[in-house]
Amino acid sequence: MKIVYITLTGQTRKFVNKLDMETIELSPIDPFIEINEPFIIVAPTYEKEATEILWEFLDTGENKRYFQGVAGGGNRNFNELFVFTAKDLARDYDVPLLHAFEFQGSPKDVKALKDKINMIENTLREENKH
Repeated sequence: MKIVYITLTGQTRKFVNKLDMETIELSPIDPFIEINEPFIIVAPTYEKEATEILWEFLDTGENKRYFQGVAGGGNRNFNELFVFTAKDLARDYDVPLLHAFEFQGSPKDVKALKDKINMIENTLREENKH
C-alpha cells in the first residue's frame, strides 16, 4: 500500500520513513498526481491553507476512490485540535482515522499503523477474491 503525505517541518517525513513502505510526498507545486491503487494519507496538523493540497490531491482523477484511510500527526498539547487535519479528511471522504501520533511517532505508533495497513490490505485481498 502506498503512503501519501505532506510535511512542512520534516516530522511527518521522519515518521513515514519508519514505515518502510512506498511513499509519495506531495508538493504544493503540483499536488495533482493520480494514483490508481489503494493508498493511505499521513497528514500533519496545520491550518487548512497549509494542508489544502491534500484535498486537491484527493479531488484529482479517481484518487478518492482508492483512498483507504488517514493517519495524523500533531501535538497533544493542542487538545481538541490534536490531529484535526486527519480528522477532517476522514470526515470529508468517509474513511477511517487509522492512527494518531505525536511529532515523528514512536516505534509503538509505527507498529500500530502498520498493523492497520495490513488489515486493510488483507480486506482488499479478500474482496478481490470474490
